[in-house]
Amino acid sequence: MRLLRLWLLLLIMIVLNSIPSESAVSSIDLGSDWLKVAVVNLKPGQTPISVAINEMSKRKTPALVAFQSGTRLLGEEAAGITARYPDKVYSHLRDMLGKTYDQVKEFLDAMYLPFDVVEDSRGAVAFRIEDESGNVGLYSVEELLGMILGFAGDLAEFHSKVVVKDMVVSVPAYFGQAERRALVQAAQLAGINVLALINEHSGAALQYGIDKDFSNGSRYVVFYDMGASSTYAALVYFSAYNAKGFGKTLSVNQFQVKDVRWDPELGGRSMESRLVEFFADEFNKQVGSGIDVRKSPKAMAKLKKQVKRTKEILSANTMAPISVESLYDDRDFRYECILVIRSSITREKFEELCGDLWDRSLVPIKEVLKHSGLKVDEIYAVELIGGATRVPKLQAKLQEFLGKNELDKHLDADEAIVLGSSLHAANLSDGIKLNRKLGMVDGSSYGLVVELDGSDLQKDESTRQLLVPRMKKLPSKMFRSIIHKKDFEVSLAYESDLLPPSVTTPIFAQYAVSGLTDASEKYSSRNLSSPIKANLHFSLSKSGILSLDRADAVIEISEWVEVPKKNLTVENTTATSPNLTLESDTKNTTEESDVNLNSDGVTDNSSNNNVEGPSTTEPVTEKKLKKRTFRVPLKIVEKTVGPGMPLSKEYLAEAKRKLEELNKKDAERRRTAELKNNLEGYIYSTKEKLETSEEFEKISTTDERKSFIEKLDEVQEWLYTDGEDATAKEFEERLDSLKAIGDPIFLRYKELSARPTAIELARKYPGELQQIVKGWETKKPWLPKDRVDEVVGDADKLKSWLDKKEAEQKKASGFSTPVFTSEEVYLKVFSLQEKVASVNRIPKPKPKKNESETSSDKTSSADSTSGETPEKEKQTTDSNGSADEKINTDGSTVEDVNPEPEARDEL
Repeated sequence: MRLLRLWLLLLIMIVLNSIPSESAVSSIDLGSDWLKVAVVNLKPGQTPISVAINEMSKRKTPALVAFQSGTRLLGEEAAGITARYPDKVYSHLRDMLGKTYDQVKEFLDAMYLPFDVVEDSRGAVAFRIEDESGNVGLYSVEELLGMILGFAGDLAEFHSKVVVKDMVVSVPAYFGQAERRALVQAAQLAGINVLALINEHSGAALQYGIDKDFSNGSRYVVFYDMGASSTYAALVYFSAYNAKGFGKTLSVNQFQVKDVRWDPELGGRSMESRLVEFFADEFNKQVGSGIDVRKSPKAMAKLKKQVKRTKEILSANTMAPISVESLYDDRDFRYECILVIRSSITREKFEELCGDLWDRSLVPIKEVLKHSGLKVDEIYAVELIGGATRVPKLQAKLQEFLGKNELDKHLDADEAIVLGSSLHAANLSDGIKLNRKLGMVDGSSYGLVVELDGSDLQKDESTRQLLVPRMKKLPSKMFRSIIHKKDFEVSLAYESDLLPPSVTTPIFAQYAVSGLTDASEKYSSRNLSSPIKANLHFSLSKSGILSLDRADAVIEISEWVEVPKKNLTVENTTATSPNLTLESDTKNTTEESDVNLNSDGVTDNSSNNNVEGPSTTEPVTEKKLKKRTFRVPLKIVEKTVGPGMPLSKEYLAEAKRKLEELNKKDAERRRTAELKNNLEGYIYSTKEKLETSEEFEKISTTDERKSFIEKLDEVQEWLYTDGEDATAKEFEERLDSLKAIGDPIFLRYKELSARPTAIELARKYPGELQQIVKGWETKKPWLPKDRVDEVVGDADKLKSWLDKKEAEQKKASGFSTPVFTSEEVYLKVFSLQEKVASVNRIPKPKPKKNESETSSDKTSSADSTSGETPEKEKQTTDSNGSADEKINTDGSTVEDVNPEPEARDEL
């Protein structure tokens, strides 16, 4: 009910601007294991904000991509082959962004993921994947993740029935610059325009606050999220402020993220790992012979899949069974052992295995309270989100720490982030806006510094500065200036006290700034009024990405220039031209001007202080000291190295081409599968009808049915032999060949029941028409007799046509093509009904003009003293507002003039 009320509220809140109602944007909650997609769509008949469902009608989809026998599989399809091909189903891709090869390899080993990986030129990981031709290609994490994001975009489009390219993607707060940049590039590969990356806690805060009113009091709310791979606690302050709108004062809600703390390696997966290790030991004992199931990728894939289910069962029960069939079946070992392992575990044992994780789970919320200076009783609510918060022991630890008997669970633990992110997408889009505003102020998760390095550049406070304090508002622009004459380098780095997970060096971006040396040499011989300096312009985007946008060299020069003197009017001069002015007393002054490169900004004017006659004057000028400022754009080249370096334009273009080719193959594969299913379905349904329905005996011969069934059997045999790898065109051709035989039979079968129904309608309608005509005679006597006679005649023709066709049909065999069809009957009836409706719409004619008015009125009007008819009298109208007319003998009309016009005031 809460969700329904929210949707009803959003129906009222969301309005469309001038953009057509086909606009739609979406949000993606990209988790470590799952993804959710929400769509904001104003297409008529659809819920404005809704979660898209996948092909299995599920609201969340596995974040997986797989390659098997040259075929790419995504989402649920990929999940279906995980146990059989664990080395070909790629998971946890989000957690590999921006990581080094060694870090990813260590992670894969810990997760028992047997991917074939190599180190690429950046020092990141690349996946070796074989195509249908046996050729092995390398794919980056960004490419594989781009495939998953593209699949999410397809879900949004299928759900909304319109093209969706603008999206907001949620990310964990601990994501650093490398991860954020890589995720945006992955989206670009998928053809997605990322309106913004949004921190997960901000998405949850939007969903929490959108239907609340904070004008009566502000509040602190902590959002505690434990997902599959990480945990965070975010402190958010909700309040309201007054603003002018529509001529009155409005209360506007807002929230500000005050702090966020996290544990990037604590989540539901941590608990599952404890269970996996426990059951691996248990199974090794049962198998014996020194065999370790950990060395079998298939065994571990099956075990992890069952352990996930066991953990979910333990959230609602005190004991859970686990059963894994054919756990160990690997011919690479010396002998084959096929087992069905069955065991169980109690919740108490599970909590014991995860004993150290419970205290660790409280650390993020403790740190938030510590750094904010707030006490537990000052927190209005602690909202739980994330699937792992359903674990009873975790909830008990939080209750104990917070001193509460019940925890706050007002949000959907799985969908709060994606729904809130969709609200952000609506606000950022051009076509969709929210009537009710909820201001959002989020900040940078890390403090960021800028450091300069170059020839003759001494390291001091000016060369290393804090550029972005932690929790600085997103987005923001920054400016820094340095006095220098030579080219230099710029490094962007994290503050050393807080680094993203797995980051070993604080520097995340490097730039070479050139052009300053040349500019300095060009202008150093000029009269510099101040040292040459370089201005650096930075921006912190809505996505939390810091970048150096542009750099300028600033040169200030002081020069003496000739300028016209100021003029004063000279009195008592006998030969002065009108308006001639002279300058009597001018002081030397220094002026400043800020001009662009190659522009001096000086205009030469002339004046003369000796006036001898009205003919000409000679200019009088003076020298003034002017300061001119030149701004020279400097060249910026990014030199970032390591896994965080962006993919080159060439690499992106080639990667995008590969993904487009895969998309085309997927589309063709889906079309082939659809046509194959259509052919298979047609064969089964047709054979069943022919073999079970007695009605077919009335419209087809035994030989005809037998021949058709033999043809169906032939195609069915082909379908499961040679047709297994057939193309879409082949399936389509086989289906068309069957329909060429079956369509005439099914037409006759359909007409057995459809034609009598149509005839009954056609026989009944003429009787109804007679009643309609009688009604016209009394209620609409003005209807033209010829038109009425025409529809009556058409009704007679319809009856005659039916009599004739029915007689012919009775003579024809039931095995032959029908003499006439139900469709023909309906068309004739509908045509007649349309004619009847056309006659019925003929309007009642207007009353005839009053012909008793004589021409004497016109004569008296003509004898008026002015000799002219007043215009207002010419245009008098009847009660219906139409001008009265007289019919002359020649058929022309003349205006009837009112003999006694009413006196009116002329305006």
